[in-house]
Amino acid sequence: MDFEVLGGLSEVESIAAGPGIRDLRRLRRLYGSGRWRKMKGVARIRLPDSSVRLAELHWYEAHGIGKRELKAKRYLD
Repeated sequence: MDFEVLGGLSEVESIAAGPGIRDLRRLRRLYGSGRWRKMKGVARIRLPDSSVRLAELHWYEAHGIGKRELKAKRYLD
């Protein structure tokens, strides 16, 4: 992750769950078994050059494991 999330996430929704996730095998191997979901949401982030942008973020999460592999997919401002 080459950015810092400022504040909370909004407009959070699930993109895929369970067998609908392409990387499910890798996620289970790296982080453990759980009910994995691919999620998306919007948040303000601080980039390495100290600029602050509004971005759409994607990540994986499972109950008891938490958010993993946050990615900034596109800037909204």
